Amino acid sequence: MYNNMSSVGILGLGAALPNTIVTNEMLEKNLMTTDEWIQSRTGIRERRIASEIQSTGDLAIIAGQRALESFGSRDIQLVLLATTTPDFICPATAPYVSAKIGLGTIPAMDISAVCSGFIYALNLAMAIVKSNQAKNVLVIAAEKFSSLIDPNDKNTAVLFGDGAGAVVVGRIPKGTPGELYDSVLYADGNLSEVIQVKGGGSRYPLRFGSEPDFYSLNKFFAMEGKKVFSAAVTAMASSIKDIMEKVGWKSDDINWLISHQANKRILQSLCDIVGFPSDKAYIHLDKVGNTSAASIPLALAAGSALFKPGDKMILSAFGGGVTWGAVALSWPNIAVIDPH
Repeated sequence: MYNNMSSVGILGLGAALPNTIVTNEMLEKNLMTTDEWIQSRTGIRERRIASEIQSTGDLAIIAGQRALESFGSRDIQLVLLATTTPDFICPATAPYVSAKIGLGTIPAMDISAVCSGFIYALNLAMAIVKSNQAKNVLVIAAEKFSSLIDPNDKNTAVLFGDGAGAVVVGRIPKGTPGELYDSVLYADGNLSEVIQVKGGGSRYPLRFGSEPDFYSLNKFFAMEGKKVFSAAVTAMASSIKDIMEKVGWKSDDINWLISHQANKRILQSLCDIVGFPSDKAYIHLDKVGNTSAASIPLALAAGSALFKPGDKMILSAFGGGVTWGAVALSWPNIAVIDPH
């Protein structure tokens, strides 16, 4: 039972990436662009793309299984799946994932906060463990963002990739490496239109017919780039400062900043504003692109060989809604399977 001697921490970590690599050079002809143009504006060299028959749920299953292997147990009481690209509009994908992993009839639910989804799910898992509603929670963030992207839109087709990451959150003794110290979350629906897939929901439902309709013209992901850039930098910087104040950390106390892997220029601007040296910011987007909710756990898995048990970290994200937040933690002493 969670008590005054207990805390909440990360007990396992896993990740999954599709096999297909799409390089910038492979996009040049269709998008009338160049590798140099893409890298200079985004920092991305390549991304992983799932096959037509591989779904978000399929990626989530692999990442979840690997997190359980890292944990060394299947003692899970709840599954949370952060995704913007569920297998179906209805039902949720989390119950399917939980069943395929073999976790029985435990509760499972989807969380939709776009690129902030992992931070939101982690916050909820921490609260559930602290309130003794579960001993261990499997938190998965998985995306097949390629299913939402117009392959002919240079502004989005170069940015996004597919992938999944997962952690096990559970009780640990206070002061143990892996401790999740605290978190902050925010949202502002006044900016909901800057990141959207307009068609397909109840406001603009799917219609069948021979004439073009709103859904067919608005079924792809769209964002207002300049507004998103400004809002993302401002919001993540604010949340980082808030979580540092909440846990009593100074910049010199922090070993790593793991922010949502959206764009190299956003990450550089973020470091400048919060006063972190760029070598403290772990960057993984050059190899996988923007994987939305999955970007932070994928970065944690990819950088695991660099991180040392007890290293102090801040995770921060900004996503559609708009939503944003941050988490303070220390790096756990666990084994991680590199998904690359």
